Parts: sequence; structure tokens; C-alpha cells
Amino acid sequence: MKSTDIPSQTIMKALASAPLDGAVGKQLVSNPFRAGLLEADDQGSNGSTSPCLTATLGGHQTVTTRGLWSPASANLLRSPCFFHQRFEGVVDFQKIFEEISETDYSHSRLMQTATGVREVSKQLQRRPLKRAVRTVMIVTKARDNSLVFLTRELTEWLLRTPRYGSDLGVTVYVDAKLQNSKRFDAASLLQKEPRFQNMLRYWTPDLCWSSPEKFDLVLTLGGDGTVLFTSWLFQRVVPPILSFSLGSLGFLANFEFDRYREHLDRAMGDAGMRVNLRMRFTCTVWHADTSAGAEKGAAEEGEQFEVLNELVIDRGPSAYVSNLELYGDDELLTIVQADGCIFSTPTGSTAYSLSAGGSLIHPSIPAILLTPICPHTLSFRPMVLSDTLALRIAVPMKSRSSAYCSFDGKGRIELKRGDYVTLEASQYPFPTVMTGTNEWVESVQRALRWNVRGAVQKGWDEGADGEREDGEAEWDIDIDTPVGTYTETGGAGTDSGIGQSEDGDQPESNLTSGGGAAGLKGKEAGIRRQMGLWQA
Repeated sequence: MKSTDIPSQTIMKALASAPLDGAVGKQLVSNPFRAGLLEADDQGSNGSTSPCLTATLGGHQTVTTRGLWSPASANLLRSPCFFHQRFEGVVDFQKIFEEISETDYSHSRLMQTATGVREVSKQLQRRPLKRAVRTVMIVTKARDNSLVFLTRELTEWLLRTPRYGSDLGVTVYVDAKLQNSKRFDAASLLQKEPRFQNMLRYWTPDLCWSSPEKFDLVLTLGGDGTVLFTSWLFQRVVPPILSFSLGSLGFLANFEFDRYREHLDRAMGDAGMRVNLRMRFTCTVWHADTSAGAEKGAAEEGEQFEVLNELVIDRGPSAYVSNLELYGDDELLTIVQADGCIFSTPTGSTAYSLSAGGSLIHPSIPAILLTPICPHTLSFRPMVLSDTLALRIAVPMKSRSSAYCSFDGKGRIELKRGDYVTLEASQYPFPTVMTGTNEWVESVQRALRWNVRGAVQKGWDEGADGEREDGEAEWDIDIDTPVGTYTETGGAGTDSGIGQSEDGDQPESNLTSGGGAAGLKGKEAGIRRQMGLWQA
């Protein structure tokens, strides 16, 4: 497996995310993987489980991708950036492909991925998104019953508030676990207005994976963990995410729930919303093929995850230090000997990586932050790598122990000898609705107390009384007066030990006949003689 090879799961995600239009669309519809998605989606979304994910992924090894696609389809599979259909009216596709030359297409898939995500992100930040929001999904923080009541309040307001020429609101999807919740009380909501029967629906993780285009906007009620969980739900295309701060820290959640009506009226109205396209990682686990007759270095594709914060590889319960080989574009970069290593996105630079000594990186800067955890060498410092690199982190066959990897703190997997993880810039970024252009700096100051100082330096004007007679100096003691010199009136000063004055004159001390350090040394010798401490 080389870093330039495309994992089969990456190909299938691209097939499932491709638009169904034109000749390419017809070809994709005929694909058994895409057909399985559509068939599973038509079976309904109100159930607690869906056969979509297991049925399509379970038989993915039997899907033949080579030879089935035309050149147009092949280019589509290497699309630089798959994003929600709501952004299509805002993004200038021609500009994106101008940024990607033909040589880049043949040279590196990662190059076009990184370039495409950058250009799409810049365009979305400059232009507000003003398309109608007709379907809203609400993600509520787990194990917090108080937020269930707020979910009910928000749901009823969205259903009742007239929008877009209708006397009713928009379609709302809530967690399927709330369907029988007494606190949410969906039955009483439907009794108040029978027409809500077709407007109140329930989402499941499988629905988020198979049909992310169903949702025009996702609202999260919780903290940063709820935002990360939302990223975990959408492992392909992600709708715009608007997060209300109802958790502990709220670094990624910047909207106040007390003003939810004002925020949503603006985002769903004429003002629209500005979106920041946050970079994610595509991480694929590969397990060494230890079967008899297997080729040296052969590996089988394992799990794949879209990561918003970080990939962490550590030693786990082992008493030995981790021994990892780090490759960039199939070239050995270094051998990591540490408790572990953190590979962070710019979004994740304020999380685990920051605690381990990593730097803060603005989310608009595309980069991979490498931060070691307690390295065995003090010279192994955090490093910022290009987002066009294809990284491979391997456990060598001679390693004393295995390693463990986790993805945004979830899906912990053991890496045995010969196993490795590949990491590259994702084609599926994470769009978050922005409160303003200075959102990130404000979040750092508010949540992390960045550069917050208890004492503020006072200006010179605060020490002036504002009243003085004619000819009187503004300051009785002014720092511009040379210190440690004789004044014109013959007044004695003290030697400050600062050397020459600003005029270049050597200050004379009244302590000794000499000046500067030599005079002080002579005075010290005399004192020692008087005290009987002098030694020849």
C-alpha cells in the first residue's frame, strides 16, 4: 500500500457523494453501491436502524470499481472537495479548477484536495449563504435531561414560525431516542397542531451517513463534545452547523441559546449565514497480512474515519515507550520514540495538542500539526506540516509492543506490529456558521483566557495632577534626568551602575575617587580591610 493509493472506502464515499446529474449521474445510479444507498434511503428514516450502512459496506469488497467508470467519472471520484448542495449557488467552480492545473491532476490527488478545500472555504467566508432553510436537524447533548426541554422549545418554535410564504415553519428532525421521551412529549406537540405530523421527523446515524443532503441546517445544543459527535455522525458530506453554547467550555459553540430566535431569524432570513469550512482528516487503518504466503508488507484495509480534532497514537497500557515510523509521501520523516504522538487539525490545535505543548493555529490555515507526547528526545518539538502531505504512521515489526490509536477520542483501535494508519486532508470539510469575522480570536480569549493579564499597564498621563504653576516642571521626578551624576548646582547623586549617559559621558560617582565598576571595586576592598576580611 502506497500513500498515493486510494482506499476503497474513500472511493465509495466519493460515489455516494457525487451529484446525480448528466451522464456521470446516470453511470453512478447504475453503480450497485449507489443503488444500495438510494434503496436503503427509500425504506424510511424513522426507524432506529437502517440496513444502508451495513448492507453497502458489508459487501464493498465485491464492488468492482476499475473499468466501470468513464474518464469523466474518474475525474469526479477525484473531486477536490465534496460539500453540501446548499453551497453550490455560492461557490464558483471555475475558480476552483483554475487553481488546480492539469499536472496536479496527474501528480497528486492530495494536492487538488487541499487546493479545492482552500478555495471553497475562501468563497464561503466572503459570500453569505441566503438560500431557504426548509429542513433543520437538531443534535442534543447526551445525558443532559435539561436540554431535552430546550430541544422541545426550539422544535416547537421552528415548526410554528411562518417562513417562506407558508403559515407554518420548517421540517424538523430530532434524535430518534426522543420519540418516546416524556420530557420531549412529541404526542402533545402533535395534538396542538395535527399538521406537524408530517413536519416532525427523527434522525438516526444511518440516515446522516446515507442522506446528508436531507438537512439544510444542523443545530447543536451542547458544547464542543456535541459538535465533535456531529462530525462523527456525518462521515461524508456535512450540512452547515450552527452550535449553541450549552456545555462546559463552548470553544466551538459560539451562539447564545437565549437569543436563538434572533440568530435563527438572521441565518434563515435575508441576511443569510457565513460559513467557515474547517479542515478534517481522512484516517484509514491498515492491518498487516499475517496469513501464510502473504507478501512482505502486505496489509488489509480496515476502519476509516473523518476526524475534526485529532488522531492520537499512544503506547496504551504498555510499559515501553512507543516506537513509530512516520512517513510523508512514502519517505521516512522520523522515528517517533515517545509516549505517543498527536496529529491535529487547525480546529484541534486548541484541544489535546495545546495541552501537550502544541501551537495555536487559525482554522483557516490548512495544515497538519504534529505534536509529540512526552518525547524521549528534548529536541523533538511540535511541527506544522503541509496539508498536501500523505502521512503514514507505522508500528515497525521490531517494536517491543503494540500501539493504540483513537480518532477524536473515539474508536480506539490497537495497532499491532506491521499495522499502520494513513492520514490525509479530507475531501469532506466541516462547515460551521460564523458569528463574525473575529470569531476564532474571541473564542480563544473567552474560553482559553489567551493573553489575559490581571494588571493593565498605566499610562504616564494617569500620574499627572493636571495643575502646575508657570515655569514649573510637569514632573518632580522625571526619568529623563541623568541618574548618578553631579548636577550643575553641585548636588551629589548616586551611581546607578548603568554606565555612560545618553550624551556619552561617563557618570562620576560620589562614592569613590574612581568611576563606574572600578570605583565600586576599590571601595569594596577598603571595606573588607576595615572588617579584617581581606585576604592576600
